[in-house]
Parts: sequence; C-alpha cells; structure tokens
Amino acid sequence: MKKIIVLIGLLLLSPLSYAEEPLVESYTAKLSSEDHFNSDGQRLKNVADIIRQDRANYHKFNVRDNEDNGDSFFADKDNRERIPTMLKKGHIDKETQKSILNGTPVVSVNIYRHYIEVYLQ
Repeated sequence: MKKIIVLIGLLLLSPLSYAEEPLVESYTAKLSSEDHFNSDGQRLKNVADIIRQDRANYHKFNVRDNEDNGDSFFADKDNRERIPTMLKKGHIDKETQKSILNGTPVVSVNIYRHYIEVYLQ
C-alpha cells in the first residue's frame, strides 16, 4: 500500500516538474502551404506533423517563409521527431489548432526540454 501511495505521488508531481522547466528557445514561423505536405507530397492531417514539416523545411530543405525564424533545437532531426510527443505534453489551444489545420498562420513556438507551447502570432 505504501508503494502505491508513493507511486501516485510521483505521478501527480510529474506535470509540475515540466511546468518548472526553463525555456530552451523560442521561434516564430509561418506554417505555409508547403508545410502542409510531406516530402512525398501527401497532405498532412495533424498539427504536430505540420509543425515538424515546417522545421524540416527550414533546416533540411532550406524552404523558408519571410516570417520564419531559425532555432537550433529543431536543427537536430531527432529533436524534430520528438515534436508530436512534445506537443502532447505541452500547450496548444483549439483556435490555434484549427488555424494551423485550415490555414497558413504565423505561430510562436516556445521550446522546453520535454514539451512545446504553440500560440497564434
């Protein structure tokens, strides 16, 4: 019973530790039509994949919009692969999600070690 209580306590504290993480980096990007399609030309259907494609376009393919800013964190391919998990642990509101899926908004992204926050610019 004591082990269960300790385990529950640790699980409850986990989200709080993320909230205390220092900001690693921030950037602004326009999620243009090029960011809505993967390298094979298939339309991307979720926000995390669009954000990941934007960073791949910026860092790997040198496809950039005027509103795009660089970042060093997602220059690493392994870090770009973590975007879906980081977004699930982070923050993005419904309005921002809809804007990304249905348009080409400019967003601000705050990068923390384990999560990201995405906001409309």
